Amino acid sequence: MNDEQKQRVRGRVLQGDGMCRRRLLQQGLFGAAGLVLGERMCAAARGAAAEPKGKAKSVIQIWMWGGPSHLDTFDPKPEAGNAYCGPLINPIKTNVDGIMVGELLPLLAKQADKYSIIRSMTHGINAHETASYMVQTGRKPGDGQVYPSVGAVVSLFKGYDAGYKGLIPPYVVLTTPQGRFSEAGFLGSKYKPFATGGDPAKNPFVVEGVVAEGVSEQRQKDRREFMHKLDTLGGAVKGDEELAAFGRCEQQAYDLILGDAGKVFNLSGEKDELRDQYGRTTFGQACLAARRLVERGVPYVTINYKGWDTHKQHFTAMRRNLPMLDKGMATLLEDLSGRGLLDTTIVWWGGEFGRTPKVQWEAPWNGGRGHYGKVFSTVVAGGGFKGGRVVGASDATGENVKERPVYPVDLIASMYELLGIDTNAKLPHPQGLSVRAVPSEADGVQSGGRLTEIM
Repeated sequence: MNDEQKQRVRGRVLQGDGMCRRRLLQQGLFGAAGLVLGERMCAAARGAAAEPKGKAKSVIQIWMWGGPSHLDTFDPKPEAGNAYCGPLINPIKTNVDGIMVGELLPLLAKQADKYSIIRSMTHGINAHETASYMVQTGRKPGDGQVYPSVGAVVSLFKGYDAGYKGLIPPYVVLTTPQGRFSEAGFLGSKYKPFATGGDPAKNPFVVEGVVAEGVSEQRQKDRREFMHKLDTLGGAVKGDEELAAFGRCEQQAYDLILGDAGKVFNLSGEKDELRDQYGRTTFGQACLAARRLVERGVPYVTINYKGWDTHKQHFTAMRRNLPMLDKGMATLLEDLSGRGLLDTTIVWWGGEFGRTPKVQWEAPWNGGRGHYGKVFSTVVAGGGFKGGRVVGASDATGENVKERPVYPVDLIASMYELLGIDTNAKLPHPQGLSVRAVPSEADGVQSGGRLTEIM
C-alpha cells in the first residue's frame, strides 16, 4: 500500500470515528461512561468490515454434566471385552457406512448423517471444575484470570451489543447453571446466562421471573392494573425521566411475562406427537424448548444435563440415561433439520471429560467409571459443520489418542469461525489487559488446529 492509499484509508477511519461520536452525542451519551462506550462502539464499527461472515446464528450446547463415557456412546470398543465394555458389547451401525455408535443409541444411529464425531478430544485434566473451565473457555486455569465461557463470548458478539433485540436474554441455560465456575468470567454479570429454573416436562414450565406457578395470565394483568391505580406519584409528576425509564422497564417486563416473548417457554402449544417424540422427560422437553429459543433468534442455549458422574452403578445409569439422551437429541436434530434451522444452528454435545475406559469392577466402585481427560468424545452438528464424519481416533481400548488430537481451543475456534466471530478480536477486560477471543499457543495453550476437515 503506497502513501496515498494509506492516507485515504486513514481518512475513512477518522470519518467513521467522527460519525460514531456525533451519533453518540445526538443520543445524549455524555460523560466518562459515554466516552468509554463511544470508543467501544467506534472500535466495533471499525472492526465490522473485517469480521468474518459466519453461517451459524445460534448454538445449542448439550452439556453432559459430570462427563459421559465415550466407550458407551460414540466410540465403542467391543473387541476390548468385558474389562472395558462391561455388558455393552453390541454397538450398532449408523446410517453412515463405517460409523458405529453405542447399542443404547438406536435413534441417533439413524441421524449420523447430520453430525460428526470427534473421537480424539483431549486435555489431560481429571478434576470437574478445572476440566469444565478448560472445555468451555479453551484456557488453562491458574493464571489469576477467570476467562469467559463460550456462551458469554457469543453473548458479547451476538447479543445486545451486536444488535440483538429480543426480550429473552441472548444466553439461556435450561434449567440450572453448572456451578463449576463463573460462566461470564471477567466480562461481568451482564454476560451471565439466564437460568430458567423449573422443569420443562411439567405444565406449566415455571420459568424464573417469567412464569409463576399458580398465577394465571388474567391474574397477572389484574395485578398490574391494581398497581397502576396505586401509582399516584407517576400521575402527579409528569416528564420525570427517571420515572419514565422505570415505566419503560416495567413495560418490557410485562411484555416478557404476558407478551409473545414469554410464550416461547409455553410448550403446550406444540403437538403432543412431537412432545412424545422428544420424550416427556426433563431433558427431552429441554431439547424442545431449546429449539423454540433458537427459532426465536436466541444466540446461545445450554441444556445442562446432569447424571453422568457415574463412579458407581455405571451401567445401571447408562441403561436409564442413554435412552432419554437418544430420544431427545435425535429428535432435536431431526426437528431442526425439518424446519430449516440446522444449517444455522450449531449443536454441541459433550462434557468436561470422558470416563475411565477400563471399568472399575473392584470395591467400592463395583462396576463404575472414573474421570478421564486423556481422551474423550464430542459431537457437533449443523451451523456449517458437516455430518457423517469422524475426526481423530482413540486406540483399541479408548485409553489414548491414536491420531489427530483435538484440544478444546480447536473446537472453540472452529465454532467461532462458523459463527462469524473474529478469533483475534479483543475481549473488553476490566483492567485493560489485551485478551484475544481465542488464545494461541503463545499463551501456553495446546492446539491441534481448527476442524477444517468437517467445516
